[in-house]
Amino acid sequence: MKKVDHIGIAVRDLNAVLPYYTETLGLPLMKIEEVESQNVRVAFIDAGNVKLELLEPMAEESAIFKFLEKKGEGIHHIAFGVVGIEERMEELREKGVQLLNDKPKPGAGGAMVAFLHPKSSNGVLYELCEKE
Repeated sequence: MKKVDHIGIAVRDLNAVLPYYTETLGLPLMKIEEVESQNVRVAFIDAGNVKLELLEPMAEESAIFKFLEKKGEGIHHIAFGVVGIEERMEELREKGVQLLNDKPKPGAGGAMVAFLHPKSSNGVLYELCEKE
């Protein structure tokens, strides 16, 4: 693990919450994009040494929609930047960590991502995030 790349925060409506981050907290908005493979609309906020990734579901099939229905808005995951995501996934499997993905998937910002099952991570959803 290189570093914490970002903290994912589930929100119901990006447009409604963005002013809190950009105006109230004074943090710069980096970009907004849609990630079709995850059925989410994402806003990246620059929080200095880490990014905040605000995640709004685009469909009821989205994992973020299901999270919001179950737990409400709040921290969804913590993402670690990695190099060699497939090798890192295999190392974790060998150590008994259950992953939610067999292979990395396309994520926001052009990254390839994979998630560790919270049952293997003391209740925390961790993401592996490899950027070119």
